[in-house]
Amino acid sequence: MLMHNPPHPGEVIRELCLEPLGLSVTVAAEALGVSRKSLSAVLNGKAGISPEMAIRLSIAFETSAESWLNQQSQYELWHAEQHRKDLRVKKLVAA
Repeated sequence: MLMHNPPHPGEVIRELCLEPLGLSVTVAAEALGVSRKSLSAVLNGKAGISPEMAIRLSIAFETSAESWLNQQSQYELWHAEQHRKDLRVKKLVAA
């Protein structure tokens, strides 16, 4: 079952990981070993969570990489489902 309009994982990172710890984007990016630009793109919903970023987040925040990838997948699937009616797909059935 799909979650109703799930948040982008970047929003989750900002609200549940960075803000409670009082971390700036710059400090968090340094700790994750990524550029500030890369982390900012994720936080602002301009980029998704890659498998490598999921591992970095899992190490930094003692979470699972799978949970980050699952959030990204649910976010993308929900948005894709919003355009289901626009897809031109024919059902395939056995003859």
